[in-house]
This record gives sequence, structure tokens and C-alpha cells, in this order.
Amino acid sequence: MYQKVFKTTLLSAACILSVASHANNQNVEQLFKTTCASCHGQELTGGMAGSLIDNQWMTEGTDTALANAIKNGIVSAGMPAFGATLNEEQIRTLVVYIREAGARAKQAKQPESQMGKSFNTDYHKVTTKEVTNSDGIIWAMDFLPDGSLLYTLREGELWHMTKGGKKTHIKGTPKVWHKRQGGLLDVYPDPDYKKNGWIYLSYSKDAGKNSQGQEVAFTAIVRGKIKNGEWVAQQTLFEAKPENHQNRGWHFGSRFAIKGDYLFFTNGDEGLQDGAQDITTQNGKVHRIFKDGRVPKDNPFYNEKGAQQTIWTYGNRNPQGLTLHPKTGALWSTEHGPRGGDELNLITKGTNYGWPKVTYGMNYNGTPITPHTDLPGMQLPVHQWTPSIAVAGMNFYTGNKFKHWQGDLFVGSLAKKQLHRLRIENGKVTEDEIILKGLGRIRDVVTAPNGEIYLTINDRNANQSKIIAIAPK
Repeated sequence: MYQKVFKTTLLSAACILSVASHANNQNVEQLFKTTCASCHGQELTGGMAGSLIDNQWMTEGTDTALANAIKNGIVSAGMPAFGATLNEEQIRTLVVYIREAGARAKQAKQPESQMGKSFNTDYHKVTTKEVTNSDGIIWAMDFLPDGSLLYTLREGELWHMTKGGKKTHIKGTPKVWHKRQGGLLDVYPDPDYKKNGWIYLSYSKDAGKNSQGQEVAFTAIVRGKIKNGEWVAQQTLFEAKPENHQNRGWHFGSRFAIKGDYLFFTNGDEGLQDGAQDITTQNGKVHRIFKDGRVPKDNPFYNEKGAQQTIWTYGNRNPQGLTLHPKTGALWSTEHGPRGGDELNLITKGTNYGWPKVTYGMNYNGTPITPHTDLPGMQLPVHQWTPSIAVAGMNFYTGNKFKHWQGDLFVGSLAKKQLHRLRIENGKVTEDEIILKGLGRIRDVVTAPNGEIYLTINDRNANQSKIIAIAPK
């Protein structure tokens, strides 16, 4: 878990008088206003007490230190204790709120990237260039051994683009349930594609209506082959059990990774967060099957009565990035938090990653989810982002164009429209650099055969997408 250095805030003694009667049932914006704003200002820039966004802190920091300061006060600084009037969940939401404000202030100073313009990073001078564009939302992409590119459009289309730029719409792919976050999602060629020709697809499949008359779907996993521009030889590898068809349009997960004979795929919590802790359902999990759809008998819950036998890990909110380390073979995932607490996780057999019992975030409306960021038996993230950046696809760099980025992890961001470069050393993130920002919602990242880094860039409002390349300047 990474940590930054923070100061412990000064909260005015005058604030505490009004807290008890107003704190209950408030969202975090209201809570800050009634608790802290009279001293720190409505914009957190300071007043009778110091600024909360200038990164000038008094103590050693961490979220824990800030929470302790709010709860217990700082006698030497004249800061009162709020532990008698605020519960642990409310204190946690205030910590997230302060982090959000600090991040906004910092990001406002960072220039946005411009297409085709060169710019400096910590290790390389680079530029961006457009590879192709399309109407709709490009959700995923990957390269075939001949250097051509496959990419999906969420509304249900699979496309093939040659190295020369010729694009072909592949006919006959599965019919998708294209609503809200659903549609045609990940595409992943088999590592042995030259021998077997298999391509794996994930998508949301129509499941009719639930007992309340609401349309529902589920994450389906198939594989097939492409011949003469047609999708053929399809095999269904995974579908949720009929009693678990419940997704009304959220958190499908759907990312792939293949290690040897095993196919790993993610399934988000489907907007039904408590299901992430329930091993009888598919939602909120990372799954492991054989590439032909069979279930390995050494999966952690294979022999547990009533369990979903494909489960590899659980307590995962919405993993939208999944990849293998090129040297160690370790499986890594990025996972959407709620408001705060996006995660980078090292995925290991049978592990509980905590959602929703533990999280660094809060509800989107500013109300608490839980006071806990750690509980016994639940795995902490290797790295977390608060405020959320809306983490998406990711890829370890293995190309030959950027020698100082070898083995670094590149992570896309939707909400913040950023590309992050992470350096991981001895299981810890030692660098988190924003390579570019502002070009669009970055949903997928891959290393191209020529050593460049390819990104999918979405403009959700215009319903348009681009694939761009980061190249050396």
C-alpha cells in the first residue's frame, strides 16, 4: 500500500459545538460544511486554520494520521477532538473529501497533453500520433502475431485492422446486450494463436427480465476463430447460472489474461456489492477456467458445496484491468473503487480483497460505506488512488522503443483521462508518473509489436473513439 506525506489538519474548537446535532445522515459535503468549513474555508483553502490543499502538513501524515487528528484532536495546536460527535465512517469520508480537494488543486496545475506535440516524461521524450478512429466506444484491443490489430466496439462490433490500415468489420460475432456499461467488451488472442487460431471475447448477454420486470444481463465468455472476415467455430466457455442472472447494467468486469492452459477473467460486482463476498455467485470475482471452458479441480472453492467453482479470488468490486508480469508470471489487476479507493492488486489464489467490507472510498453521494480500510483475512491493495482516477486497462511494457520503461506498468484512467506509469519494486509501487492527460478516456493499453504504446481514447459525450500511439521523439 502506498502512502504520501500529509499534514494533520487544524480544526477550530468553534466547529465542534455544532457537529453533534448536524452530523447524522449528512453526506460528506454537508459534513465538511458543518464541521470544518468555518475554519478551513468552503474551498478548503484556509481561514482561521490552515489550507487543506497546499500540501504543507504538520505531522508525518498518512490517512491514519489525518483520521486520528480529526478523531482525537491535537492539543498542542488547539485542535479539538471530534471522536465524540463523528463516528468512524464519517471521519473516513472526511479524509477522502480532503484528499479529493488536494488532488483537484494539484491536477489543475498540470498542462493537458496535445495530440502530435512532443513532451518530456521522467525518462523519455515522446510524442503521440493517431492510428485510427471510429464512431462508438472502442472498449478493448490487442495484436495478432502478424502485427495486425483487433478491437471491439461496445455496441457489438469486432474489427480487424491490417498494418497497412485496412479495416474489416468481422461478421457473425455474438449478439450483445448494449445498455449502460454493457456490450461487446474484451478481445484477447490466444498466446498460441499461430497454432490454434483462437480468439476470446467477453460481452454482456441478454437474460430477459427479473421478477421486478427489470431487464438484466450477465457476463458471457466465448472463443471463436476468424475466417474470411467471419466469426466462426464459437464455443461458450462461461455463463452465469440462471439463478444468478441479475445484472441491470453495471460492473461487468470482463478483462482476460491467459497463463499456460488457464484463462483468467474478471466479473464485477454487477452493482450488487454484497455479492462480492458470496462465493455462490459469479459477481465481484476473478475467475479461472481452462481455455476450453473446463473448470480446474484445484480452484480454491471447487469442492465447497454450493460454491461457484470457477472462482479464483473474491471481494473484487469491478476489475477492468488484468495482465501478467512478463518475467514473474504474477497476475495483476486494476479495480474500480467507489468514490475514492481505486486499487492495484496482486491476484493470488483464494484471496479475499475485501469489497465492500473494506475500502478506501465512500459512496458516490458522499455517505460512508464502511470505516474499515483493513480487516483480518482481507488483502490490502499494493497501490490505491484516492480520489479515484477510474482505472481501466493496463499493460507491462515489453517493447524496445523505451529502454527506461522496461517492465513498468502502464495504467489507463477513464474519469481523469490520464495514462499512469507505475514502477513496481519488491512488490511496492515506487513511482506513479502521469505520462499524459486530457486527450480522452483511456480504456485500454497495449504494447505494440513495433515497441510503441497503443491507447484507446474515448469521448463518451461525442460517442467517438481513437486509437493513438505513444512513440519516441
